[in-house]
Amino acid sequence: MPTVKYVCQSCGAVSPRWIGKCPECSGWNTFVEEFQDTRKKSLTKGQTFTEPQELSAIKVNSEIRTATGLAEFDRVLGGGLVQGAAILLGGDPGIGKSTIALQIAGNLDSQVLYISGEESLQQLKLRADRLGRGKHIQVLAETNLAAIENSLLNTSVKLVVLDSIQSIYWEDLPSAPGSVGQVRECSARLIRIAKEKGFAILLIGHVTKEGSIAGPKVLEHMVDTVLYFEGDRNKQFRIIRAFKNRFGSTNEIGIFEMQETGLVEVKDPSLVFLQDRNSNEPGSVVVAAMEGSRPFLVEIQALVAPSSGFGAPRRTVSGVDYNRLAIILAILERKAGLKLSMQDVFINVVGGVEVTEPAADLAIALAVTSSLRNRPLPPLTAVFGELGLGGEIRPVSQSEARLQEISKIGFKKVILPVSKYSKKAFSGLEALEVSKIWEEIF
Repeated sequence: MPTVKYVCQSCGAVSPRWIGKCPECSGWNTFVEEFQDTRKKSLTKGQTFTEPQELSAIKVNSEIRTATGLAEFDRVLGGGLVQGAAILLGGDPGIGKSTIALQIAGNLDSQVLYISGEESLQQLKLRADRLGRGKHIQVLAETNLAAIENSLLNTSVKLVVLDSIQSIYWEDLPSAPGSVGQVRECSARLIRIAKEKGFAILLIGHVTKEGSIAGPKVLEHMVDTVLYFEGDRNKQFRIIRAFKNRFGSTNEIGIFEMQETGLVEVKDPSLVFLQDRNSNEPGSVVVAAMEGSRPFLVEIQALVAPSSGFGAPRRTVSGVDYNRLAIILAILERKAGLKLSMQDVFINVVGGVEVTEPAADLAIALAVTSSLRNRPLPPLTAVFGELGLGGEIRPVSQSEARLQEISKIGFKKVILPVSKYSKKAFSGLEALEVSKIWEEIF
């Protein structure tokens, strides 16, 4: 006899009765009625079991990875699609999840099965025509899990794209598609088939208003890789970042530009992020940032203006950590003598990029100082360095890679912490090494 239970659609918490506020995630009105079959299930006759194997006896195929045709996407994955891997791709509506999935499918062409649970085949064809690719992709418009499983068991492809996992339902579960139980069970069954058949599966997931992938948190533990699309849908740049990756690093990012023909790879992000920069503007500083093994230059802008005098002064940030800015402003006021307690401070990273590493501390501090004093930094100057609570400027990792990128883009001067650098690393750059934030830089 099936029993009724109530499951939170945000975190998966279970309650025997409906409650308004979830005790686990504090979400309101998130509990939905689900049915649970409590009957004992017996083993199927003739069912076979796999035997344990010694790890050293397992043979690994040298062609276990498949390139997607998008180098930026392959970079985030760690070198390409791994056979049997389950990848979860999330992002805000309209950010480009379905677009990049169809582009990857178009590059692999006949080796892909694209399952659409939200669009009809005619709509999918129109989108593929707009992107100008994918004539031989196998497509299926289906939301019934049983029908999808039948197609997967009778096909031989390298990649299956499922758009989206929240639209699929299993008839044995009475709950609606997109509920915690449906997402969990459908994902588990699809991932099991992918592991058995050896094809990679790309699951596209919706994102809640809190910014997390809709469905149970256990879904992120079930898959091998979790990717998030970042960026403002109203801006041209998109960033793919890995938050979990069993087959590669989680420090790499892929940068794309949204155009009429789809997402185009940004192979040299430094040039793109700096292409419209006005170097004579006070409050504008270029920082040499790192994402994994990739250095890139990005502009940090600061605007310091007198506060209205009513309440606390405003501190608004975009692309940097708010708490880190608060620390930097406190250091500037205490150690460098800047009067910021009655000033509104606005910080923006150009291009919709997020810079969270400590190497941006010095750039933020100089941008604030430049805006407050209305004095721009010298032209063609780049900056990097970590700021300590005592006002000291500390060295950061991968400094030589940053210096090489600064020199390659054509900058002539660099402001950086005092450390042991090889003369070859500067490549003709004029270096200003500083150890304290109150040293005269302008």
